[in-house]
Amino acid sequence: MTSTNRKRRRSTARKERRIVVIGVQRERPDLRKLARAALALAQAEAERQAQAEHETGQGSDPAPTSREEDSRD
Repeated sequence: MTSTNRKRRRSTARKERRIVVIGVQRERPDLRKLARAALALAQAEAERQAQAEHETGQGSDPAPTSREEDSRD
């Protein structure tokens, strides 16, 4: 199939996605769904922390090590 026959997706900004996990009894859990939910939660938490640091003006820059201080002289 050539690229002219394929439907193209526009590269627009994605809307925030909400992933809902509903308990369903199964022999084998759907690890793909569980992984997606865990990654979405971790990403949202990291974004919240970064936003909070940005708003307070506190960066997460570590203090310079003794080697870095010596090289500045």
